[in-house]
Amino acid sequence: MAELRTLVIVLGDQLDLDASAFDGFDPRTDTVWMAEVAEESTHVWSSQPRTAMFLAAMRHFALALQGAGRPLRYMRLDAPDNQGSLAAQLHADIVRLRPARLVMTAPGDWRVLKAIQGVAQTCALPLDIRDDRHFYTTVREFAAHARGRKSLRMEYFYREQRKRHRVLMDPQDDAQPLGGQWNFDADNREAFGAAGPGMVPPRSMFAPDAVTREVLELVAQRFASHPGSLAQFAWPVTRAQALQALHTFVDERLSLFGRYQDAMWPGNPWLYHAHLSAALNLKLLNPREVVEAAVAAHDAGRAPLSSVEGFVRQILGWREYVRGIYWTQMPGYLSRNMLGATADLPGWYWTGDTDMACLRDALTQTLTHGYANHIQRLMVTGLYALMFGVEPQQVHAWYLSVYVDAVEWVELPNTLGMGQYADGGLMGSKPYIATGKYIERMSPHCQGCRYDPAQRTGDRACPFTTLYWDFLMRHETLLAKNPRMALQVKNLARLDDAQRQSVVDRADAIRRGAVS
Repeated sequence: MAELRTLVIVLGDQLDLDASAFDGFDPRTDTVWMAEVAEESTHVWSSQPRTAMFLAAMRHFALALQGAGRPLRYMRLDAPDNQGSLAAQLHADIVRLRPARLVMTAPGDWRVLKAIQGVAQTCALPLDIRDDRHFYTTVREFAAHARGRKSLRMEYFYREQRKRHRVLMDPQDDAQPLGGQWNFDADNREAFGAAGPGMVPPRSMFAPDAVTREVLELVAQRFASHPGSLAQFAWPVTRAQALQALHTFVDERLSLFGRYQDAMWPGNPWLYHAHLSAALNLKLLNPREVVEAAVAAHDAGRAPLSSVEGFVRQILGWREYVRGIYWTQMPGYLSRNMLGATADLPGWYWTGDTDMACLRDALTQTLTHGYANHIQRLMVTGLYALMFGVEPQQVHAWYLSVYVDAVEWVELPNTLGMGQYADGGLMGSKPYIATGKYIERMSPHCQGCRYDPAQRTGDRACPFTTLYWDFLMRHETLLAKNPRMALQVKNLARLDDAQRQSVVDRADAIRRGAVS
């Protein structure tokens, strides 16, 4: 057998034929290595849709590699000699293949990086880790931006990105944003009227082909005890499908994305959102082509600037920003718990079995599709966990488990930082807390709910409202020092001792599970 010069490691979220790991690839001397391992579905209790998304996309990418003439060593999950973990499988294959060196694009997960580095060290092989060109910004560039800053606000980073990459900038003055303002929040984030969203153009759905059907059968058998459903699995798992989903969104829903990006409606999971994050995070799409497609729609008069800017901010701003936060703050970031939260995540997060209409809808949708929009994540499931006082690491594990787009570099900062304020304000200037009145304003969920968002105590009190006031009292000293929370904390003065005790008693009942 010819000597193997390079083993090119490709992870399940690196499905890009143009990745940096392939620079200089020679099919005569190099081989690609990929492995499906149970560990990636068990280190957190990964839902069936999430596991199926990764495996189906990996198997289709393996076919693309073979079509491109790149030799491939691919270990299937159901192979009899599968070692079960990424590190063990890589070590076994290195012993078998005897490469001279290892090459890979930088992983998105600290745990995986350390595991692969450990194997390389054990096997005394050089490991060449290359920048991930999938992103606009390198980790080093974000670190330079962050250096010397006490807080890391996305808005300042986003403006730098807009200028640097000349996205939505004034053609007459390249220092000024197109339209004269950096964001259009005032024009966006409306709720639907009483009649609801009406006929929303449908999302792109892809009937499982033979490869995906085989994966669905495997996942249903191998991970039968894991949460979620595969009955409606229709996610894009190939590059061609991802591109189709992108163009469908831009052509049919982008124009109203901004206006309704924060709106919710019972039984309507998809609305005007893009549903592209999983394809982006698996590298089936490049963020540059996504941004360029949205900007081109504006330039052609097919989408207003307010919607396009709101969408671009999610890709060029927020997505790049959370990756920078992750890689400049790990590994310590994972253990942060600034509010000292210690409660266990309510068990009904895994079933959707709750009387709270908004949570029931968001959780049922999540378990069925592996998807929820950002408001359902931040201001429904995340908000409740924050005010309940759930240990943030448990919240992190749940989010990483249930969503098809969840990879740690993007999920962890969103959960611990933005959702749970566990980083003490590194990302967000305040905890995002609200009573049930917020949900009533943004959706009709409260109309059919047994709980009343206007009440904070009593049998009909909305748990969101009770826990809001309880949260303010538990963290009153800390929150009073935060200028953005001062007005909310001052409202506590309206409560006498008896009213405060009633809130505490009701909140205790909620945490005991007497109210759910």
